[in-house]
Amino acid sequence: MREVEPNAAHRALARLDSAWPGDLLIVTQNVDDLHERAGAKRVLHMHGELLSAWCLACDRRSAWEGRLSDDPPCPACGRAGTLRPDIVWFGEMPYEMDRIDAALRAADLFVSIGTSGAVYPAAGFVQTARYAGARTLEINLEPSLGSVWFDEVRIGRAGERVPEWVAEVLEGN
Repeated sequence: MREVEPNAAHRALARLDSAWPGDLLIVTQNVDDLHERAGAKRVLHMHGELLSAWCLACDRRSAWEGRLSDDPPCPACGRAGTLRPDIVWFGEMPYEMDRIDAALRAADLFVSIGTSGAVYPAAGFVQTARYAGARTLEINLEPSLGSVWFDEVRIGRAGERVPEWVAEVLEGN
């Protein structure tokens, strides 16, 4: 993960995050820290983070870059063998779904970037936002399985389309 760098789309979203005065929430399914390394602050990792460990004994999450297979002790409670990667496995509920749902229901604009639109619950976010009255935009390499739910679809590489869109938003178009 440390060998990759944020791309132009990550940097554009970080620019939007720093310049936009209103509510903004970047919800990512990715478990990397590329949004943060690009400078974004309002990021929610719905599937967790690879650089975090979760203690099943004390329910605390800690920054973590080492191995977990050696059963290291939890930095919070000291118990060994209770840490796991702080990521959502298949079949587990994504993190902060109530917060995501509230943001979707309050949104004026919902933008989906670079997803197949096939895996729920994230695939249903566009419907929730749309039913609540938000304008919806998909930016994707190709139309997703949920493209029919979007008011607008922009096809192309995220590294090109996202910076274009962010420039439009910040220029007030």
